[in-house]
Amino acid sequence: MKVPFLVIGGGLSGLAAAIRFARFNPEVLILEKHSRIGGLNSYFYRNNRIFETGLHAITNYAEADNRKAPLNRLLRQLKFSRDQLDIHQQICSEIVFKGAESLLFSNDFQLIKDEIASKFPRSSDAFGRLVTFLDSFDPFRIAPFRSARQFLADILPDRLLADMLLCPLMYYGSSIEDDMDLSQFAIMFRSIFQEGMFRPGDPIKTLLDRLLEHYRDLGGSIRTGAEVREILHDGRKVHGVVLASGETIDCGAILSTIGLDETFALLQRPPLSSDAIRLGFVETIYQLQAASCPTLPSDRTIIFFNNAGSFHYRRPTQPVDFSSGVICLPWNFAGLRATTSKEVRSTHLASYDQWRAIAADRRAYLALKTQTAERSRMVLEDIIGGFGEAIVFQDTFTPLTIERYTAKKEGAIYGNPQKIKDGDLGYDNLFLAGTDQGFLGIIGSMLSGVSMVNQHILNKF
Repeated sequence: MKVPFLVIGGGLSGLAAAIRFARFNPEVLILEKHSRIGGLNSYFYRNNRIFETGLHAITNYAEADNRKAPLNRLLRQLKFSRDQLDIHQQICSEIVFKGAESLLFSNDFQLIKDEIASKFPRSSDAFGRLVTFLDSFDPFRIAPFRSARQFLADILPDRLLADMLLCPLMYYGSSIEDDMDLSQFAIMFRSIFQEGMFRPGDPIKTLLDRLLEHYRDLGGSIRTGAEVREILHDGRKVHGVVLASGETIDCGAILSTIGLDETFALLQRPPLSSDAIRLGFVETIYQLQAASCPTLPSDRTIIFFNNAGSFHYRRPTQPVDFSSGVICLPWNFAGLRATTSKEVRSTHLASYDQWRAIAADRRAYLALKTQTAERSRMVLEDIIGGFGEAIVFQDTFTPLTIERYTAKKEGAIYGNPQKIKDGDLGYDNLFLAGTDQGFLGIIGSMLSGVSMVNQHILNKF
């Protein structure tokens, strides 16, 4: 079998790349290792209902008339209808640090500006200068690492404010301990604070199904359960792949969306950096009987919190660091249909090595998952109020769960700390897209796939 263009990975970046190519040439094939598409943003069935993996919210909200916005540029590139997203904006989100006043933000950027002016008055002018700088800064230009934390320390007189701004951006997009690249900070700042968040009205499965249908209507093909074992190459040119089944597929070009080191492994090359610290997370989904938890907040969508004396974003020495994290209340998006059940989702930093060591004893591993869910619930209840008695089902993902179902090395959802911004892996017809290109979030990862096709693939066919 031979195809002009082959995409490794059926996540959102791979889907977007394949759709973009199929608009001009239907001879494109997606190879997905698992039985279900979506990658980090997929779904599963438990307790007679569907649960989402990964998705808290989609960043980069934009009104339909803002043609330059990433969301609308993406939709034009894919020829995908905005109506099919069924957009519901966040109500309001919050950054909560123990012992400090919280900061509110929404899809109206003026809200956080007013919050800072009121609660951090001596940093108000400096924050304005920060925004002015970011508005003129090109985060996509190839440049050496520049510390966002140091940049904020130089421009903002309040360290607490700097930490509060970093907390959501790190939890939603940093692969680096206690810091992030200034370019990544600029992208995430715009995505979360200046543009904002939304979600589709239906589960992520519906969006994935619509994208897949659109792709197939354009003539593209996909194979699930098709794990790539090796990328075949001669010097700087790749010419095909070998599947785990032993089948060989020849191709003219490849776009890999599975990660940098993961792609190098298929090329029989060593990792770019074997000692890089990868950040893992645990997430627990609590399914609640809606009528049993009337006191939970109805005006908060996502809460980013820190209960420690100072904010640290690093791999913990214990299995889980409960001192900070994310609380997602997925029913608190404007205009969603009322349901008989609700969800609360918690996210904390976790140690892959600790969980892997414990997993040698299956019973101990399962017991720790239960303990983690209970401990996390108690942390959350101090912030949003009690909901324990309303729980009808709960499930906890560890870094090992994420590694198993997404093939992300060490379950690190944000991938390798070292990013390849131009997608160039040193081959004439093999390129990288997705997380390790440095584009994060659903819109970012999809634009990553589209941009790599536009820059490197379309001109080859």
